[in-house]
Amino acid sequence: MRAVALGAALALALVQPAGAAAAVPASAAAKPGVTLSRSEAGTGGSVTVTGSGWRPGTLLMMLICGQSVPSRGVIGGTNSCANSDGRAVTTDAKGGFSRKLPVAEPPRPCPCVVHVATVTGEKAEADAVFMVAGHAVEPLPKQEGGGRIAVLTDTRLDGSSGLLTWFGSPPSRTLVLTVGNVGTAPVKNPVFQVGTAHGVFAPQWEEQEWRGTIAPGRKAQIRIPVELSAGAHGDYTISLRHDGKVIAEQPWGVGRPWGVTLFWILLCVVVPAALFRVGMAVVDRVRPRRSTGRPGRHRGLRPAELTLRLPWAHPGLRPPEDPAASGVPALPWFTPGNDPGTGANRQLSAPHENGPTTQTRKGHT
Repeated sequence: MRAVALGAALALALVQPAGAAAAVPASAAAKPGVTLSRSEAGTGGSVTVTGSGWRPGTLLMMLICGQSVPSRGVIGGTNSCANSDGRAVTTDAKGGFSRKLPVAEPPRPCPCVVHVATVTGEKAEADAVFMVAGHAVEPLPKQEGGGRIAVLTDTRLDGSSGLLTWFGSPPSRTLVLTVGNVGTAPVKNPVFQVGTAHGVFAPQWEEQEWRGTIAPGRKAQIRIPVELSAGAHGDYTISLRHDGKVIAEQPWGVGRPWGVTLFWILLCVVVPAALFRVGMAVVDRVRPRRSTGRPGRHRGLRPAELTLRLPWAHPGLRPPEDPAASGVPALPWFTPGNDPGTGANRQLSAPHENGPTTQTRKGHT
């Protein structure tokens, strides 16, 4: 009996932790969902949309879409939705929200759903069946083939930016992901749509065909080239859509092409300097040159020219010395020989009347 009781207690101890551990992933793996205050309403009315299980503080978009069911999603993408009457809402700290959505007729016939999807960040969406009163109802288009592609691994962007990208060349990467065929028929040459969104703007889609065949239950690695416009920079989001449904998203932060900024800075400095030098060269060539014989009004004299032009520069035409500076007193010419400061070797006398330099009023004699 003791052995049986011990075995039962041990089994109970092992079961309880396992059950508790299994309960945590189950709650953590809960998908976001939405509920509606009513399942049918006419145009002009409103329906209250309540959500739970979303990421806290996430921006969501609510739309009424036609030709859609929760099991197949929104067929044709947001082209089947009343986009102009959609509403945005932000989840609270617990990941829930509640807001009224005006009822409008979608561009495609019903069956319809209220489609709620994230705007930024990790992709998440949920649909709830809704009927627009008075709107046309048509059967859904049949699915072609039994193949269905599902993403098995996280996406990544391979590649790096080079020197040309730093100078404004278009950034390019390769979107790599692994997909599997979870259907019953092979998928041959699937056509994907690659969307490029900048910030909160809507993505611009471009079709890319992958050459190959994915058999049922098999997987394959998909490599799709992605290229942005020249000079692109900032936060981008690359989306991959197949059969009208987004299956993968990958953020991409593109650096600013600083080489272009450096080029414009150099251009603003070099071009004005070059124009200034060219202008000065033109002015020097166009300006008339003055002759040396007729100096201009503001033309200065060089030291050599000044020496040649001075009358006392010639040894024979030097000005008389100042008697006060030489120490000889100034005496009148009519009293020669009476200077007490004259010596024996130096005698002052008046010029002779018949000298060659004597001048009269009538001229030289």
